[in-house]
Amino acid sequence: MNRTKQLTMLSFFQLIFGHVLNFFTSLLYVNNSLQSGGDDQQVDRLDKRVEILHQNENFLIVNKPPDLLINGGDADVNDTLHTRLENQFPALICRELKYSFYFPHRLDYSTSGLIAIALNKEACNLMRQYFEKRCVRKYYLALVRGIVSQTSLDVHDPIGYNLKEIGKSNAMCSPEFNPNCIHPRSAHTKFHVLSYGEYDSYPCTKLLIRIITGRRHQIRVHCSNLGHTIVGDYTYSGRKDVHPPRQMLHAYRLRVGQSLDFDFRTRDPFDAETLPQWKEDRVVADLNDERVYDEIDQL
Repeated sequence: MNRTKQLTMLSFFQLIFGHVLNFFTSLLYVNNSLQSGGDDQQVDRLDKRVEILHQNENFLIVNKPPDLLINGGDADVNDTLHTRLENQFPALICRELKYSFYFPHRLDYSTSGLIAIALNKEACNLMRQYFEKRCVRKYYLALVRGIVSQTSLDVHDPIGYNLKEIGKSNAMCSPEFNPNCIHPRSAHTKFHVLSYGEYDSYPCTKLLIRIITGRRHQIRVHCSNLGHTIVGDYTYSGRKDVHPPRQMLHAYRLRVGQSLDFDFRTRDPFDAETLPQWKEDRVVADLNDERVYDEIDQL
């Protein structure tokens, strides 16, 4: 049996039950950090540690911080997800790759949350096959401006490039909403309201979102089309939403596999404890209730 077939049967089983090395790797990393450099350097390295949700010989499942590139082509950009992982896991670096690790999918710079990183070519190809065969479900959380009146929404607006923003913000758009839209492609996003409240006294809605396609800035464009831009989204707010410390969009849950048995979640970064500026007034659906995921899947 070749390696690819073996991975198909085993690697995702190992994602749950395989060689969980993160705890020991973390201890070694902290110990090495404390033995080298000054105090400022130690604090800086520890502050830039990536949260690892799962690790085995084929994959890392990580929680990417907001405002961080996956990798950077600019020599001046020296703080990216890939450089942080290089510092944290030097033994896992693939020297044949420009960016040291395989990235079968991506998140925008300003978006935080779950991302799967492959540690070998076979695992990367396997994950890409799961994406192509729609055997992956990605759920996001967002705070958006205004009150979304419909509890559930199923949006199919095509997304293309905004001709006037190419080489500037590289913002995307939909032809129905922008005559400067070129090369539009089909895009599909599902929304379900979780709660209503206020962010810094501004009425807002907390959404659970599932993307079916994976276009650039897809969720941000579809939210803008609905008239409810994401809190902190500078680009799609017309460069006006500048006060929040981050864009409130987070990749919260990732389900993978033929039967979607491999299920990873992060903590909720937009709960009252983590984000005190968010004051929840009325709960519509519980994020921990599987029925809300069934409802959004069936839209």
